[in-house]
Amino acid sequence: MTFSQELRKEADYIFEATYNHPFVKGIAEGTLLKDQLIHYVKQDFEYLNAMIQARALAIGKCTKREDMEMFNTSIGFILNSEIHPHNNFCQVAGVDYADLQGYPLAPTAQHYSKHMLNVAHEGSLGEIIAATLPCPWIYLDIGERIMKEYQPDENHPFYEWISFYGVQTEPRMQAYLDKLDALAEKASDEEKERMKDHFMVSCQLEYMFFDMAYKIEEWPVQKEKSVR
Repeated sequence: MTFSQELRKEADYIFEATYNHPFVKGIAEGTLLKDQLIHYVKQDFEYLNAMIQARALAIGKCTKREDMEMFNTSIGFILNSEIHPHNNFCQVAGVDYADLQGYPLAPTAQHYSKHMLNVAHEGSLGEIIAATLPCPWIYLDIGERIMKEYQPDENHPFYEWISFYGVQTEPRMQAYLDKLDALAEKASDEEKERMKDHFMVSCQLEYMFFDMAYKIEEWPVQKEKSVR
């Protein structure tokens, strides 16, 4: 069993819990509320900015151009392609995507973003891959399972979101899995333990991110608006 396979097996209970979360079920059943969609997009836009920064920092730790290209391709994908599922949510909610950008991070989204960026600044290349891997892995798992279980057609309100992650025309993650396994073979036991810990924390935070969107999580103490 490869290192990445061990990680996936260890995190299976989190993958299952995430797939069965009410927000994910709301995507599958087309029942999410407008405010939930808006909150998700606001937070995911900023979170993905942190993902781009984490992968950019990883490029600085690469010594091979093929590894630099792997991260560069991922950055381009987020910038140019991952706007499509966001736009799907915005269309259903009846809002302009540009109007949902630049908002402060809610507690969970901030925690997740700082977790990734801390690892990117302080960790090895393997640690960065491990910390940033759960996001695409869980999303692809969700999309593929919804496509198989619910078999949505183009009339489904979230068909574009589901099919974006659920219908794969290329192995988006295989390069990362192969690189992680190669790095793990040369890593010390201590580094592999850190890689595993980063991966598991990110898996938990993926679940929490959907929970944040479902509950429309905000900071608990809000400043009262002045009344003139």
